[in-house]
Amino acid sequence: MSRAGAVNEDRCRGFNLSPHTVGISDNTLRSDNPTVAKKAEENLSLALSSESNERRAALLFADTLTLLFEGIARIVETHQPILETYYGPGRLYMLIKHLQAECDRQVERIVDKFMQQRDYQRKFQQVQNSMMRSFSGDKIEPRDLDPILGEVTLMNARTELYLRFIKRRVISDFEVGDSVAAEEVKQEHQQSLEKLLKHCLLSRTMQEVIGYYITMEEYYMRESVNKAVDMDSYERGQLTSSMVDDGFYIVKKCIGRALSSASIDCLCAMINLSTTMLEGDFREVLCNKLRMGFPATTFQDIQRGVTSAVNLMQSSLQQGKFDTKGIESNDEAKMSFLVCLNNVEVCSENIMTLKKNLENDCRKLFNTESGSDQAKAKIDSCLCDLASVSNKFRDLLQEGLGELNNTAIKPQVKPWINLFLSVSHNIEEEEFNDYEANDPWVQQFIVNLEQLMSEFKAGLSAIIYENLTSLLTSLIAMVLEKVILKSTFSRLGGLQFDKELRSLIAYLTTVTTWTIRDKFARLSQMATILNLERVTEILDYWGPNSGPLTWRLTPAEVRQVLALRIDFRSEDIKRLRL
Repeated sequence: MSRAGAVNEDRCRGFNLSPHTVGISDNTLRSDNPTVAKKAEENLSLALSSESNERRAALLFADTLTLLFEGIARIVETHQPILETYYGPGRLYMLIKHLQAECDRQVERIVDKFMQQRDYQRKFQQVQNSMMRSFSGDKIEPRDLDPILGEVTLMNARTELYLRFIKRRVISDFEVGDSVAAEEVKQEHQQSLEKLLKHCLLSRTMQEVIGYYITMEEYYMRESVNKAVDMDSYERGQLTSSMVDDGFYIVKKCIGRALSSASIDCLCAMINLSTTMLEGDFREVLCNKLRMGFPATTFQDIQRGVTSAVNLMQSSLQQGKFDTKGIESNDEAKMSFLVCLNNVEVCSENIMTLKKNLENDCRKLFNTESGSDQAKAKIDSCLCDLASVSNKFRDLLQEGLGELNNTAIKPQVKPWINLFLSVSHNIEEEEFNDYEANDPWVQQFIVNLEQLMSEFKAGLSAIIYENLTSLLTSLIAMVLEKVILKSTFSRLGGLQFDKELRSLIAYLTTVTTWTIRDKFARLSQMATILNLERVTEILDYWGPNSGPLTWRLTPAEVRQVLALRIDFRSEDIKRLRL
């Protein structure tokens, strides 16, 4: 016999693979070779005797499992060609079945030692107790769970890698061996393989271990995020506070650790738990801060006629001094509100970034395996829920902006616009020239707006400031339109208003990157009407003569604006056919 033939026969004897056997059965492939068991026992003993300060001491059991899986993989790679040579393709499943039985026995021993050495079940029970609201004892410190959570995910990742290897090898072998078999036989073989891999002790054991892990990871995440919220701090000059960066660092760490387990169910569970935590507790903290509102300053309160502020001023003056403590605390409360708005906006952006990164990571990790469509559907569903939480943070941001607009913008801006009524626009040439030299309203209005918005420009992110400016321009357009309809105009008064409106639009255009002309379209058309020399001139701009101009005013509103001109007769206005 040649040397190669002798080697092959020797390898066959290792698994009772006699090259002279005509058929093949389970008994023929009996795995009574002690190599797998012996090597696994040696590796486990070596792991248990290693020093706790060794570099990979925290991953000993994951490494021991890895060595077991690598040993079985080498046996498969070595003996598969021999099986194909002497028995033909399609026989690998029987070898795997017996190898897996030995693998299960060794995994059970390794995991039992892991449970004992790492005190895994006791820690799980302690975590469960700590998560109960009625629990009053000492909670387990989240950072103490870090090493064991990392080891569990690595153990599961190695298990998933091993099972995918086995599945891939057997499926390939079946495809060749069953090439001429009936469809029923092919399906039976596939089902046998799925049943073996799904119900083997290895899969069931790791499923239990991962079940404990998910609860412990949830506890780690919630406790760590709560601590980040409790330790929230803000440094002057920063737009956001520490809870956002710290909180999302923890969330990304926990989801990333679940992703490293290579288990779709584990990853989906952690994404869902993170979504619930962000939508609930984390968002509620920011929501409560915004509900406290943006405080008005003492001077604003006095201006708005608030009795308590007047009493504060009188009391301070009687004592011969003005107490600034209230103003200082007001400034802090204002800054806290603005920082909270920034926090909400960054949370929304962080969630969408997290979603995008997870999509990329999952595409790389899971799309290469069979059943990837089902896995993708699961993950997409979880990520869709995550995106909806981002939208809820955006909704909260809009609520906060509405509060800021109602508290700090409207009470200031409305009186400034109403001053327009104190300036006569029923003027002659002398007054018109005087207005040109000494602007009676719009320039001071612009200065007031500049001072008002400077505080928000410094304290808000660029995106939020743009949104606030948009609310401001909408408010100005709405209030100014109402004020105009309460005024009366001469021909030159209409020209004066046109100049004022152009100056205002020019200024507002410089403070925002968004177009604002659309918001002032109605006012611009009102200015055009108030500048007409005669009533019938409106027909040059109306209907078929409007050209590219789209009128935002109705015929009734056009007549209403024309009636503001003191030199236009009501009879002429009524006769118009609009």
